[in-house]
Amino acid sequence: MDVLKEEYGTDLSLVEVDGDELVDVFETHWHKGVKEKMTPGTYLRIYRENKGLTQLQLGDALGGIPRQHISNMERGQRSISLKMARKLSLLLGAPIEKFIEAHGE
Repeated sequence: MDVLKEEYGTDLSLVEVDGDELVDVFETHWHKGVKEKMTPGTYLRIYRENKGLTQLQLGDALGGIPRQHISNMERGQRSISLKMARKLSLLLGAPIEKFIEAHGE
């Protein structure tokens, strides 16, 4: 719960009431709103942090990419090329689609 609060801020609240039915979180307005805000850079940061890597370490693992380039990709100030998306997918164990900007959705 702390991780969710840190990620999504004060908009997140958990209320437990006896007799509540279970809800598929993937069908909630909250999840759909969060998913719409996810960018390739956001996914990059999440997968990098889940692997316990700093931006510098990830850059080194990618063959000497400067830390600032990793930072710029995470913030959406530098696009992630298809070649880079392939490398990130292999290195971080994530689907390549997470690092590719979706167009026309």
